[in-house]
Amino acid sequence: MDVVVDILLVAGAAWFLLAGIGVARLGDSLARVHAATKATTLGMMLMVAGAVLNAPGTDAIKLSLAIALVALTNPVGGHLLGRAVEANPGTAEVRIDVRARVETDPDDEPGTEDPSAQD
Repeated sequence: MDVVVDILLVAGAAWFLLAGIGVARLGDSLARVHAATKATTLGMMLMVAGAVLNAPGTDAIKLSLAIALVALTNPVGGHLLGRAVEANPGTAEVRIDVRARVETDPDDEPGTEDPSAQD
């Protein structure tokens, strides 16, 4: 039984990692909401299922209720976020590229002015 619990916990953690990578790498707001809600819902369900198998009687019932609540609330929250993005189309194009490099022109850097060019 411990092997099944370990597999569920590792699989849930992997889904959370996948959601984090998706949020960081995907381009637009709707794709990020999708990655954050779908992957974390499944990840939470897997982790709580592992905890249910490892918990005694009444705690397992409470944890099962947590699975039901996450299954209901997380997709609804993602849907509402998606609707908010669609209602405000100007904000849907905000892109954050965490991998981008800042390239500057050496002539634009402060302190590199030619002192002889001053009039």
